Amino acid sequence: MEHFVEIDWQKVDEIIEKYNGNREALLMIMQDISDIYNYVPPDVVPVLVNKLGVRESLVYRVATFYKTISLEPRGKYIVNVCTGTACHVRGADKIMDALEEHLNIKEGQTTDDLLFTLQGVRCVGCCASGPVITVNQKTHGGLDRASALETVKFYDQCVS
Repeated sequence: MEHFVEIDWQKVDEIIEKYNGNREALLMIMQDISDIYNYVPPDVVPVLVNKLGVRESLVYRVATFYKTISLEPRGKYIVNVCTGTACHVRGADKIMDALEEHLNIKEGQTTDDLLFTLQGVRCVGCCASGPVITVNQKTHGGLDRASALETVKFYDQCVS
């Protein structure tokens, strides 16, 4: 699916200037851009290369290493299912299965309407509350299949 986003180049320049064009701030710059678009649009990569004086390969290494950065469009709601040990033994795999079925996507994918992206993460640091999911940094714990689905349906209703 082709996705077009209109880039606010002035905003991109302001972000780069906020960090004084410092190449060491590449991750933070990419995160700030991602906060606006929910990903780093491919057209922004050459601008980062030119304005920061970094290699294109570095931009791609940063984007592929950190889960908070993506070069592909992501959903308005990023759903992270904790798959760490505590959540795993309490049924995180069943929650992931239920969410994949409900959203009709696999882990790592985004719904066609760009509403949800589903990701598995190793640990969100709430082991006593497991199983846990986060939706855009908001933590929901003590879940089972049904309550995880209700949580995601709540966010779906927020845009309806």
